[in-house]
Amino acid sequence: MTAYEEGIVYSTEHGRVCPECGKPVAKCECRKKTAAFPTDGVVRIGRETKGRKGRGVTVIRGVPLPPEPLALLAQELKRRCGAGGTVKNGAIEIQGDHRDTLERELRDRGYTVRRS
Repeated sequence: MTAYEEGIVYSTEHGRVCPECGKPVAKCECRKKTAAFPTDGVVRIGRETKGRKGRGVTVIRGVPLPPEPLALLAQELKRRCGAGGTVKNGAIEIQGDHRDTLERELRDRGYTVRRS
């Protein structure tokens, strides 16, 4: 029986509880699996400023790699751009507007790239 069937959605000990697995949301494994973006063979590059006080980041979604190689790719792309960044929920975020550089770099690596 899951936590949702039991009616538990919040615990004073752990905070919010995942309705699927019954674990605290911070330790939930089922949400981490579904959080990644679907890969259709196309890598999408965009720019976002939402929630960043007007500062833009370049976001790369749809790279068909597992988490560890994705982190290594992010590290190489950050080095190429000379900027900081992170990997969140299967998307690579690089500080600043580096869409042109990243598009060229990913095409050279054999990915089909589109701007979103």
